[in-house]
Amino acid sequence: MPDDDRPRTWRVRALLPVLKVVGAGGFAVLGALLAEGDPVRWGLAALAAAGLLGWALRDLVAPVRLGVDGAGITVITGFAGRRHLDWARIERIAVDTRPRRGLRTELLEIDAGDSLHLFGRHDLGTAPDEVAAILQTRWRRATVG
Repeated sequence: MPDDDRPRTWRVRALLPVLKVVGAGGFAVLGALLAEGDPVRWGLAALAAAGLLGWALRDLVAPVRLGVDGAGITVITGFAGRRHLDWARIERIAVDTRPRRGLRTELLEIDAGDSLHLFGRHDLGTAPDEVAAILQTRWRRATVG
């Protein structure tokens, strides 16, 4: 099997969940310092911290967001589920690029007809256009030949 056809995966970088946990700790500290006896402020800080911890937990439980092999693509669904999409089910693989708040955002879009799967740079650990090029090549090869 050529090197180009080997199974590959794309995952969240290891630093990302660490940063989310640190951010959650920061919210907890800010909540404690700025609450001044106000339960609403403390509750909002605790809610933000819990959200970041949940997000970090997902990165730790399911760090692999996307995989490709000879049969198709495996995508993450829900919190930590997986769904395999055969090549025949894929309708489109593209990168959506938009300017947002002075920055350019890129999302990898995998359209499987009944579902649309979106992945950003942080989900993939690399640029979405690089991943799209690999997936498009394999998709064409699988559907043509």
